[in-house]
Amino acid sequence: MSAEQATLQATKTTIDVRTIPPRERHPLIFDTFHALASGEALLLVNDHDPKPLYYQFQAESKDAFTWDYLESGPDVWQVRIGKR
Repeated sequence: MSAEQATLQATKTTIDVRTIPPRERHPLIFDTFHALASGEALLLVNDHDPKPLYYQFQAESKDAFTWDYLESGPDVWQVRIGKR
């Protein structure tokens, strides 16, 4: 199994926040993240670089997450957020 296949297998949920009101995005992402088992991940799809979300994860979850850019704009960003 390739690393890409392993990554896709462990990705449990895709959240496309481009159509979700901004005030609802972070709570939805964190609720989904907290529901993951260790070793699982979610795929975040956004219309801008979600760097502020990364900093919020650092502040709230410290070393309990992984953050991997799969696509970096200019129109779509995809980030795999894993739970350790």
